[in-house]
Amino acid sequence: MAQVVGPEGQSRLEVGDRGLLLLGCGKMGSALLNGWLNAGLDPEQIIVLDPRPSDWLQSLKHLGLRLNQQPAEPPSVAVIATKPQVMTSALSNLNSLGSRQTLFVSVAAGTLISTCEELLGPQTPIVRTMPNTPAAVGSGITALVGNACTTASHMDLAIQLMQAVGETVILDNEDMLHAVTAISGSGPAYVFALTEALAEAGRELGLAQEVSAKLASAMVSGSGDLMRHSPNSPAELRNQVTSPNGTTEAGLRELMSLEKGVFPLIQRTAQAAHSRSVELSQRADGT
Repeated sequence: MAQVVGPEGQSRLEVGDRGLLLLGCGKMGSALLNGWLNAGLDPEQIIVLDPRPSDWLQSLKHLGLRLNQQPAEPPSVAVIATKPQVMTSALSNLNSLGSRQTLFVSVAAGTLISTCEELLGPQTPIVRTMPNTPAAVGSGITALVGNACTTASHMDLAIQLMQAVGETVILDNEDMLHAVTAISGSGPAYVFALTEALAEAGRELGLAQEVSAKLASAMVSGSGDLMRHSPNSPAELRNQVTSPNGTTEAGLRELMSLEKGVFPLIQRTAQAAHSRSVELSQRADGT
């Protein structure tokens, strides 16, 4: 069973006396850092290591954030947000921090916990996460799974860090991350593709391109908000908006066809993403 934890009622973010080290500050690293600052984390508690810091990151130095400085002592938590292809070299540079003193939280796609343990040591608490791109606007969802050295307090800290950019889901085992990748990790691209298709359909029906695009994107965004805040399931919400013999029912008849409709299509889509995730993890593991 996965446990879902929402961001509501979150208190000021605290990471412990030894602070936080962020390795890599690209798109996801920047989203996380911005979320932590908005959640009240003191910039003076943060060290960021990034070879090509953005102007925004440089601008945070006047708030006390330490940029490209080596920690004087093992931090309470190190968040790894580098690209997967440089993960091995990045972690090798931090192997002196591999101990029970520092919790490592990885947001790098495709890097197995076992790989991190080989580089950091088997006694290192490690939480592997899978966030998604809506984290950039604080509306993401992140799946987390820890290794055998991860305690309840370690997981609580990792949850707080990831809740700064959205909701969290706790997994039973690492293999479940392949399914997470197929659904929420790759899922935003599916939604964008659907929105693109709806906008094009509107254009073909006579709407101006900019009008159709705005209608489609606002509809998808608003429907997401409705699902997020409604106690009803997506199926119940669909039924509520579908009048017998109405326009919505006519459209759904095509959309939900068992032969060519959205259900079998999405199942094939998710399976393809899942299979590719398994394949990439096997390559990363050398198998």
